[in-house]
Amino acid sequence: MLLSMTGFGKAIATPGNKKITVEVKSLNSKQLDLAARIPAIYREKELELRNIVAERLGRGKIDLTVMVENTSAATGAVLNVPALQQYKQQVTDAAHALDIPLPADWYSVLLRFPDTLHTEVADTIDDDEFSALTQALTQALDALTSHRRAEGIKLESFFSSRIDTIAALLAEIPRHESDRIEKIRQRITDNLNAISQADLDQGRLEQEMIFYIEKLDINEEKQRLAQHLAYFMETLADPAASQGKKLGFIAQEMGREINTLGSKSNNAEMQKLVVRMKDALEQIKEQVLNVL
Repeated sequence: MLLSMTGFGKAIATPGNKKITVEVKSLNSKQLDLAARIPAIYREKELELRNIVAERLGRGKIDLTVMVENTSAATGAVLNVPALQQYKQQVTDAAHALDIPLPADWYSVLLRFPDTLHTEVADTIDDDEFSALTQALTQALDALTSHRRAEGIKLESFFSSRIDTIAALLAEIPRHESDRIEKIRQRITDNLNAISQADLDQGRLEQEMIFYIEKLDINEEKQRLAQHLAYFMETLADPAASQGKKLGFIAQEMGREINTLGSKSNNAEMQKLVVRMKDALEQIKEQVLNVL
């Protein structure tokens, strides 16, 4: 079962007169890279929240955002008059220095500055509120995991298609081998005919011929590549959730065999097949980076 590292989840909890919104976004990363934006009131619980996220998501570039709003009609908001006075004086001084008119609506200007409005909220979190927060986080993570699984299903289909492509190209190689071998034999024969028989050491020639034939033999590479393709598909079907790194290692091994096939082929048609294999494999490698 594949899980993508890309996903998004959101959940809301409403304990008492508060509204807690939790959002979790995940992108691909080799390790766990968790960035959390949490209101000051929940900072004492940040480590617990991080542990919950890390345990559920494993790895990826994770953005955790927690927002809290007071839904009560009596919000406890108060104007920070000293700050408003300072900002008004600074705006007035700037207007005089720049020879520009003062604002017509002072409130709309001053209230845009930071710390001009304070909202009275509790500076501690009780057990009920923390329970609601963790429940919302769990629901957001559930939604993100569902998103990851949906993307994982698409990746499974993508990988299966590319593996089938490589397997089909591999199956075409044998029909070019007889022509390849005949051309190599003819080239060697022509070259030998151009050499005086007196200059030949027959024993050494036989050794060199055996070495050359073994060097160009691709049966082992074909067998190993076929095994890697089968192993990749077996890994796709594995119920374990985290398979990204394993699939990446298998893809590397597939690349080695395909490269060796290309270097040994000595045949234009076979090299075309190898190029198409490489193209399909590169697509696999790109998408494997998105697998958990």
